Amino acid sequence: MEQRAVADLDDLAVFLARLTGLLLRSSGEGAHRIERAVAGSARAFGGVASLLLVPEAAALTVTAADGSTRIVVVHGFPDVFRLDQVVALQPLLADVRAGRIGIAEADRRLMEIEAAPAPYPWWLKFFGVVLFALGFAPAMQPTWYEVATTAVLAALAAALVVTADRVPRLHRILPLMVSTAVSIATIELFADNPARGGPVLLMLPALFYFVPGDYLSAATAELAAGLITTGATRLVYSAFLLVQLYVGVLFGVFFTGASPHALFDVAAHSDLPRWALFAAWIVFVAGTLLAFAIPLRFFWLLLLLVYVTVGVQSAFTKLVGETGGTFVAAVVLAAAATLIARGPRRPPRLVLMLPGFFTLTVGSLGMRGLTTLAGGYVEGFQDLLKLVTIVTALAIGLVVGVALTHRDGDT
Repeated sequence: MEQRAVADLDDLAVFLARLTGLLLRSSGEGAHRIERAVAGSARAFGGVASLLLVPEAAALTVTAADGSTRIVVVHGFPDVFRLDQVVALQPLLADVRAGRIGIAEADRRLMEIEAAPAPYPWWLKFFGVVLFALGFAPAMQPTWYEVATTAVLAALAAALVVTADRVPRLHRILPLMVSTAVSIATIELFADNPARGGPVLLMLPALFYFVPGDYLSAATAELAAGLITTGATRLVYSAFLLVQLYVGVLFGVFFTGASPHALFDVAAHSDLPRWALFAAWIVFVAGTLLAFAIPLRFFWLLLLLVYVTVGVQSAFTKLVGETGGTFVAAVVLAAAATLIARGPRRPPRLVLMLPGFFTLTVGSLGMRGLTTLAGGYVEGFQDLLKLVTIVTALAIGLVVGVALTHRDGDT
């Protein structure tokens, strides 16, 4: 083991700024992890670090043993689309905290993580987004028509996703672009028979990749943990993403010349067998790995957590209602992920929680509510009210699950 040594202040400030930036960019589950990881790394090299955080930036103050100080402002837009970097970061932080590497080696490894290409080529990400939507489709409507429609609409959405990866300036308006294209295709090609379900339910699986359920829950969890600035800012950004999707759907109605009343939200009669509903979550997890750049070796573990989450939510929903079932499922998911994530070679908690979290389908309620209201149907208020209660139950459940199992040293 390398002897633990005090790092040069400038070298330490460069490393911690790079670390803070990467943590910001992968902070889709919330910013609460960042300060703990940065402060722990600073102590390992004989320094002290403090952070003033907002979701997309941080003011980093690094202090050496002699009292000298450096202040760095770091920017990083939060998302969860390169989770391979989160996976690679965990063993590096463990080596830093244990004193096994010096500052130069730590910075070199961190630069390699930042510069590493995405683990899957663009065409696999394309299929990942499609599989992600197909796995979710039966949760919207358990019909073969829903699955077939989703295959076409998700392919359209995935094509725009991989195009935006090559043209980064499109990312800021990607939800608007995708929802407009999906809305036009749905109204023109698939929403000709009310017996097959309303267009809102036909659109949602293809849009679910962009629905900010994770940001909404992260914002609520940050507010519950006392991170008022980051939580409030993330909540506003989540609402902005939902509005982009909503406006895109309305653009589709406008461009096709349809009436807003076409945006009804009525489910079709189920014709999927039970085995298809069970197998859909396998497709969903496979798509999640490819779409969010998660290593394939975690497939079976993530699938198990998804089935546990779905099973707990279904069982407790029958006992205590949907809000209570979501809360209990979130507690179980967060507790299981925290326990499994212990150890530098284990997958990080964010990776473990993400697929199970998506099964709770929080953000789609907001999208359903907005689009249904746009169609002139007051039932949309019910979805929006459900969004508020369920997202709160989910976020508090995640906080409780982590609190019950967290110990010093967990990240």
